[in-house]
Amino acid sequence: MRTIFLDKAFPDVYKALIAVSKQAEAAAESAGLQPLLLELVKLRASQLNGCAYCLRKHSRIALSMGESPDRIAVLSVWRDTDYFTEAECAALAITEEITLIADVTSGRRPADVDHPELTDAQVAAVRWLAIAINAFNRVSITSHHPVDPDAPAAPSAAAAPASSPDASPSSPDSEPPAARDIVEELSEFDAADNRDS
Repeated sequence: MRTIFLDKAFPDVYKALIAVSKQAEAAAESAGLQPLLLELVKLRASQLNGCAYCLRKHSRIALSMGESPDRIAVLSVWRDTDYFTEAECAALAITEEITLIADVTSGRRPADVDHPELTDAQVAAVRWLAIAINAFNRVSITSHHPVDPDAPAAPSAAAAPASSPDASPSSPDSEPPAARDIVEELSEFDAADNRDS
């Protein structure tokens, strides 16, 4: 099978996806969602989709923002732990509903329909975040983006202060949406993947 990096084949489409992600981030921020909650959403969707690139990236970002290794370790079984707040549990349930949407629409899995722990704006923002990270997961998975264990953490992720807003799904960054530059994101993404131009 040929490896085709979708982000390189059509960079304008990839830039548009980054723009959607930035808008979802801005919506989440304006709805009052915490940056670490957003990283949990990205991690959980990436776990369900089996996206190694996004799992490594968002684990590193979450850790650099102060997330605990224990919470990351038990994220896949969050329902069986007491590690997560009610709001985080609601966001994770929404993430699973969006990511496993075929199971919900076919009736194989019930929808998590009511989330009183979150406002309507927060529910909508989490849904947009889940939609965006699912799209990025599919770009990385179908492009077969390499995950090199010796690759250093992305500079912006390592340098992110614990109080900085969340990173956009699978776009290599962790600065506030207004501070990110698409050209730098694409360059950093390419450098991290060691891909040919």
